[in-house]
Amino acid sequence: MHPLRPFLYALALTPGLPLAQTPDAAAWRFQVTPYVWMAGSAGDMRPTAQAPTLHSHKSFSEILNHLDGAFFLHATARQQRFVALGDVTYASLSDAGKLPPGVSIRGKLRQTSISALAGYQLLHDHPRHSLDALGGVRFWHIRTSVTVPALQRRASGSADWVDPVIAVRLRSQLAPRWSSLLYADVGGFGVGARSTWQVMGSLNYALKDNVHLSLGYRHLAVDYRKNGMLLNIQQGGPLLGATWQF
Repeated sequence: MHPLRPFLYALALTPGLPLAQTPDAAAWRFQVTPYVWMAGSAGDMRPTAQAPTLHSHKSFSEILNHLDGAFFLHATARQQRFVALGDVTYASLSDAGKLPPGVSIRGKLRQTSISALAGYQLLHDHPRHSLDALGGVRFWHIRTSVTVPALQRRASGSADWVDPVIAVRLRSQLAPRWSSLLYADVGGFGVGARSTWQVMGSLNYALKDNVHLSLGYRHLAVDYRKNGMLLNIQQGGPLLGATWQF
């Protein structure tokens, strides 16, 4: 089973698609972006030091069969050169696999993360591009369990930690209705996880002044190893979304 696979297929919100310009430059502007992330994943999970390590490498279609449910919500606010974003995610999934020499193993993961970042628009007077620098924290709550029915063994564990995160975001206007977004963040630094990083890029089309459709790609990685728990995973795949601005 793959921990944190909940990112794979859910209603979610991107790290921020281009915001439309408003006549009042001092007014607050907001946006939300539900999207589907069609990601595969690979990595390792171990709930406790005494539990077996589960190794996984699955495509999006394989993961979809084991997703019990997921909910992602992201919001962005901007006033002049100040920008803030928040993100709340919850997901639950189950999976099964084999241990050498072919012993069946089952696992379950429940994951919640809450992110809060704020920053400043470094590049703001260019006619086509804007660049944001952001910093903040990401709180994680993870609960995992593994069961080996043949051996009548079950192990479970949970962890809570906070990762400092820094990020950059480049938004570009390509044509009157077309724009692009490049986003990257890195965090952990041994404070919570050993490391976590994310990259995302999207091409966006404006249906209306306040509605955009987007097609892109997202990759997320996290490496957490403390108190016997191991979460070392990567997820990546295309995304489709729609942005509402107000």
